[in-house]
Amino acid sequence: MMSRQAFLCSLGSLYLSLLFVFLLMDVYARPANNSVLKEKPADSKDENEILPPDHLNGVKMEMDGHLNKEFHQEVFLGKEMEEFEEDSEPRKNRKKLMVIFSKVDINNDKKISAKEMQRWIMEKTDEHFQEAVEENKMHFRAVDPDGDGHVSWDEYKIKFLASKGFNEKEIAEKIRNNEELKIDEETQEVLDNLKDRWYQADNPPPDLLLNEEEFLSFLHPEHSRGMLKFMVKEIIRDLDQDGDKKLTLSEFISLPVGTVENQQAQDIDDDWVKDRKKEFEEVIDSNHDGIVTMEELEEYMDPMNEYNALNEAKQMIAVADENQNHHLELEEILKYSEYFTGSKLMDYARNVHEEF
Repeated sequence: MMSRQAFLCSLGSLYLSLLFVFLLMDVYARPANNSVLKEKPADSKDENEILPPDHLNGVKMEMDGHLNKEFHQEVFLGKEMEEFEEDSEPRKNRKKLMVIFSKVDINNDKKISAKEMQRWIMEKTDEHFQEAVEENKMHFRAVDPDGDGHVSWDEYKIKFLASKGFNEKEIAEKIRNNEELKIDEETQEVLDNLKDRWYQADNPPPDLLLNEEEFLSFLHPEHSRGMLKFMVKEIIRDLDQDGDKKLTLSEFISLPVGTVENQQAQDIDDDWVKDRKKEFEEVIDSNHDGIVTMEELEEYMDPMNEYNALNEAKQMIAVADENQNHHLELEEILKYSEYFTGSKLMDYARNVHEEF
């Protein structure tokens, strides 16, 4: 008979496997199929330098339409998010949280108001923006081989296919000679989607050459109002089942393609649906008419929308506001640390006073 420990281990492995499957569902994350032109890349370049990232820091919804599960931690911790790990020493994490609390509490009244939290959220969101700008400089250099300050679609296409395992020299020669590329259907689908985004990022007058700023819009559509609209259209297109360019609740909470084979997977799906339903009804559908329009989704997706930041601040306070004074005290943040940092601090009440 399987021991309790072995059973728990198997459950843990199953959960990680399921999570991994869900992460692989996005088309950008799929590996290309075998091709006669494919080889193992010599420098094993990280394809995240080439592909737009699946995960956008500080944005409430991912590019595939899924909710950003780490959003609260990203807009509360900013760059310090990576320092809060499950295996970190709780005492050190408590001290880090206390430092953050003092920074948010700008009037030093030992409590955080919605306005103070709003200011902090906007500051951390801008921090993510600046980080993306710096990363873009490096990524742009990686795809601009001649250093002329512009990247053509063909240059990007060559680098993208090389990052997927194709022979860069052979691909470049075939493109120069207008020869047919033997690309599998899955990789071609990704390329078609990327080309649509490339066109959208190409500011007037269109020349199919992206400069560094345009390339930033291509990789991070949240930096451009026009690209934000395009991302919203893509999400609507993927979720809209009746073609009316609007989203009903049933369309928004429709589960990813796949079958539920056991109760554990069903529980994961149930939590996913519950989260999306709450977000749809309480936040995205601003006029509460049961329909989300492109305009509503665009406002929701805009990371620099001050009204959204204030609304988010109020929600974050409500989660931990045990004394119902519409403010957050340090003890409340420490108690609900898992919500704010992703790390659960044990024995916070016993230790907080000795650290003041």
